[in-house]
Amino acid sequence: MVTPETQVNKPRTKPLIGIVGGIASGKSVVAAEFGKLGCAVVDADAIAHAALEMGSVRDQIAARFGPSVLDATGRIDRKELARLAFAEAEKLAALNGIIHPIVFQKTEMLIAECERDDHVRAVVLDMPLLIEVGWADRCDRVVFVDCAFEQRLDRAQRTRSLTAQDIKNRENFQISLDTKKTLADNSIDNNSEFSALVRQIQDIFSDITKDR
Repeated sequence: MVTPETQVNKPRTKPLIGIVGGIASGKSVVAAEFGKLGCAVVDADAIAHAALEMGSVRDQIAARFGPSVLDATGRIDRKELARLAFAEAEKLAALNGIIHPIVFQKTEMLIAECERDDHVRAVVLDMPLLIEVGWADRCDRVVFVDCAFEQRLDRAQRTRSLTAQDIKNRENFQISLDTKKTLADNSIDNNSEFSALVRQIQDIFSDITKDR
């Protein structure tokens, strides 16, 4: 698996905050709230989705997974691709081998841009496989978003048409949520009202930036 080892020791002047948690736990919402506090948010999922629009990526994926991953317009059918990729570890590894180098390179570029921006107080990295790919080691703080499965399922069904089995299939290829929570520096409870979530984020951010 491609990792950002060549950049690990590169000095940074602004805190890098990694967000982890289960599927549909509210990681993007948490990242957005950090954004309101002056952080720049790097969304790895958005970078990956943009990569799927690249012709070279489309061709590699079609060659590996077959023509069924292309829709009627010749673009990647993300739902079909996910169905195939999360069926076998080998196929998921193949997909990651195509997408991850692009995501890592773009992420590096965005972090570097944020380092040069005086208006950015910290950089938030919203990367689903942050721990799995080794990026957690680069973060000054890793924040786990804790959310009950029932709430996550409801959100995933409404926003992404995912079933309980879809979630379980995808999370089977990830480090367990219990382990992620243990490895994180902070945990945010996203099981109650939004105002409580915001207060937790503000407290964590104040702690991160108190000596900067």
